[in-house]
Amino acid sequence: MGRLAFGITCRSSVVVSFWGVRGSFPTAGSSTVRYGGHTSCVTVRADGHPPLVFDMGTGARGLGKLLLEQGEKEVFVLLSHTHMDHLYALPFFAPVFDAGCRVHIGVPAASAEDAFERISNYLNGVFHPLRMDDLAGVQFHGLPAGASFDVGPYSVQTLRLVHPGGVLGFRASFGGRSVCYVTDTGPLAPLGEGIMAGDEPTSMEADFLELIGGADLLVMDATFEAEEYASKVSWGHSYPEYAVEVARLAGVHKVALFHHSPDATDDMLDAVSAKWSSFTEPEVIVAKEGLSVSLEG
Repeated sequence: MGRLAFGITCRSSVVVSFWGVRGSFPTAGSSTVRYGGHTSCVTVRADGHPPLVFDMGTGARGLGKLLLEQGEKEVFVLLSHTHMDHLYALPFFAPVFDAGCRVHIGVPAASAEDAFERISNYLNGVFHPLRMDDLAGVQFHGLPAGASFDVGPYSVQTLRLVHPGGVLGFRASFGGRSVCYVTDTGPLAPLGEGIMAGDEPTSMEADFLELIGGADLLVMDATFEAEEYASKVSWGHSYPEYAVEVARLAGVHKVALFHHSPDATDDMLDAVSAKWSSFTEPEVIVAKEGLSVSLEG
């Protein structure tokens, strides 16, 4: 694998924070107040170092305001893919308009030029009033599948997963700890094959188990209930039983079920949490806005 040098490497403890946990479409209202309605945005932060931000869902707007209030001078953003629910907040992410804050944005693309072009399809004055020239101090990077690169203290690996239009999964390692951000992917095996059928992992599952192996935290798509997945195989989303099983096989310590369906109410997610509350290998939590998970190095 090639290496893309974004910065230096060092050791540090880290906090993983959830700014948006909803999938596909933001959902505001009385039925989503406990888990939140903002779409995907998760930060990884080592003490004394710039934050690593996964995705620019609507949750990124509040994050951006906080980063400017804190006087942040550098921010690293990695996009899993460029579907709108993961990109909504880019033109509302305050640091991209602050010339005093350098923002790096990694996009699944073959080159920096390709990355710029992909984002410009959104910020073109037609689909949003802003244009790329309105962004101050933003540097784009292409993120090919199978890449490894350093971002400050974070050592990152990517893997191509299963979603219409393509998507990358990430492993970020730092201070002897690792977190994997894996959203918008279906199971890496056809129905009736692979680990959920009690068989050996498929080749894609084997690669995935290697990516997440021994991670302290796996943040993983669990949009569907197991019963509904069979009718939505081509949608590119997963379900809790699959997320927990891959985590168990890979020796992951904790899995956060993520990318909740827009139709999932707080009561429904409470039921999911209760179902998995006694599971310990791995520990299972249901991601919610405002939740932070501390990993000590």
